[in-house]
Order: sequence, then C-alpha cells, then structure tokens
Amino acid sequence: MIESTRIFSGFAVPDVPAAKAFYADTLGLGVTEQMGGLVLDLGDDHHIFVYPKPDHVPATYTILNLEVADIDAAVDSLEASGVRLLRYEGFGQDERGIQRPGGKHPGPDIAWFTDPAGNILSVLQPPAE
Repeated sequence: MIESTRIFSGFAVPDVPAAKAFYADTLGLGVTEQMGGLVLDLGDDHHIFVYPKPDHVPATYTILNLEVADIDAAVDSLEASGVRLLRYEGFGQDERGIQRPGGKHPGPDIAWFTDPAGNILSVLQPPAE
C-alpha cells in the first residue's frame, strides 16, 4: 500500500498566466504559483495543481465543480465577468443555461462554462434538504 502524505488532483492548461487570471480574478479562488504551475486553494486544505502543457487538449467532461449557495447569483457573476455558459442539446437548460431539477434531471441546479484553456467547469447548487 502507498503511504501518501497528501492527495490532490491536477489538470493542464496551455497558458499559465491566463489560467491564473481566470481562476483568481474571475472565479475568486486563492491561487499561488508553484513548480511552474498554479495551486488552486479550494479551502479546508484541499488544493488542485494546474500545470502547463503546450499541446493541451481540453477534456470533454467537467473537470471542476464549484458548489454555490445561489446558482442564479453565481451565473450573474460569471456573465458579468464575460463568461459564457455552455448549452447542451437535450439537457433541458433554462434560458439562462441552468439545468434545474425535475423530469430526467433529479440532481442539483447546474450550469457549465469553460476556462480560457477550454476545460469544462460548473457551478452547482445542491438541492435543499
């Protein structure tokens, strides 16, 4: 068995300065530069390493989900920052691009967007308990 001292995830971007500006300024995450990449501070001592990869190809799935208390306010903030929400055919998203619970979708309210590298992210609001 591996005895790890810490576990964290990572993903690639082709342009570290653009990623730093997006994650720090647009999303408001704590960002530090380390080892030629970035460390995103997710709180509670959870981090993600963002590393440079010149031939980066974005994933076709969501790489990072940001849980929010108010999805409408989060979408307002993203749009005010110039972020465009993704629209997926057949997902039943509303006019704002938010998929809301009901019918085929029993999960949280969720909206998807991309970072400057084309990586897919989401904001989601869990259902009220």
